[in-house]
Amino acid sequence: MSLRRPPPDGIAPHEYNSKKKRKVAEIYQALNNDPIDVAALRRMAISEGGLLTDEIRCKVWPKLLNVKTDDLPPAPGQELREDNEDYQQVLLDVRRSLRRFPPGMPDEQREGLQEELIDVILQVLQRNPQLHYYQGYHDIVVTFLLVVGERLATALVEKLSTHHLRDFMDPTMDNTKHILNYLMSIIDQVNPELHDFMQSAEVGTIFALSWLITWFGHVLADFRHVVRLYDFFLACHPLMPIYFAAVIVLYREQEVLDCECDMASVHHLLSQIPQDLPYETLISRAGDLFVQFPPSELARKAAQQRAERTAASTFKDFELASAQQRPDTVLRQRFRDRLRVEERTKSILTKPRTNRFVKLAVMGLTVALGAAALAVVKSALEWAPKFELQIFP
Repeated sequence: MSLRRPPPDGIAPHEYNSKKKRKVAEIYQALNNDPIDVAALRRMAISEGGLLTDEIRCKVWPKLLNVKTDDLPPAPGQELREDNEDYQQVLLDVRRSLRRFPPGMPDEQREGLQEELIDVILQVLQRNPQLHYYQGYHDIVVTFLLVVGERLATALVEKLSTHHLRDFMDPTMDNTKHILNYLMSIIDQVNPELHDFMQSAEVGTIFALSWLITWFGHVLADFRHVVRLYDFFLACHPLMPIYFAAVIVLYREQEVLDCECDMASVHHLLSQIPQDLPYETLISRAGDLFVQFPPSELARKAAQQRAERTAASTFKDFELASAQQRPDTVLRQRFRDRLRVEERTKSILTKPRTNRFVKLAVMGLTVALGAAALAVVKSALEWAPKFELQIFP
């Protein structure tokens, strides 16, 4: 499903076509290297215009996720839908997904793709019983289906679901809510006035839930913008979508501050994403923010907040224990509990020293996108060592 992309505003068509040809040549050069230059492919996916065409995405997306295209999952059988506890919910969601298919697509073709969409979702869930379906998951899967086809989509979505999307597929939303809380931390770092206004309005972060768990697929009408963001997210750290959500809010600062300072007004404004956003500018800005405020810093702040909440929440329990036990017994128990909290915090905060290049990048007011790309990959290795072994070749 290849879509032609018009040249960005302010760039002459001949200049844009020349830059596009050079970029295509660089992408194919990276693909033809032995071994494949995955770092170069990541830079191409992040830089202006992304991967340009769906034909290129079919070749590059598997490399970004370290999926071997010569070992794809087998086609599903009829038994896939029998006695599947998720089937009815998946069916309902897929039937409601008409707007995610290209306008003007013949009904017969669309209905066939919807059947494939159901099979991709159920096959991934069947092969990974630890994963739990959530409403909005189909918005991500349909993007892969439309770009790469059913069998390759199954392999890519499976890898994505066990890594980038893993927190969203837990039995509860605890981890999802935790990630959403990073949104306000990023805004606070960049624009304390906007952060305080949103806090006063008590708007929370629920307005960004569908952005995060669908990678914006549910809220953007133009498919070209969706796949451009997917290029960016697939090349980056799993938390990059929350940075992109933050830059959207920051970009709309004046609109937010002009609102009535109440939850209903601010929530209504932010839950409606403008369709004419300057996507390339926002992508570049999200990369800059990632370098300046990496996930390790957000985790440190979150760990401190959790530790504070834990100390407060144990006070009543301590009073009860004091009334029933010898004081020295209670103190020893509290000491052991505190050690466990500190060990958990330490495991989150442990971070290798960054190299000079990244330090210099953080010091700059504006970071070149190439530098941001390198820092994105580096921070991903710091954040999740297990993820590194399987995703970053």
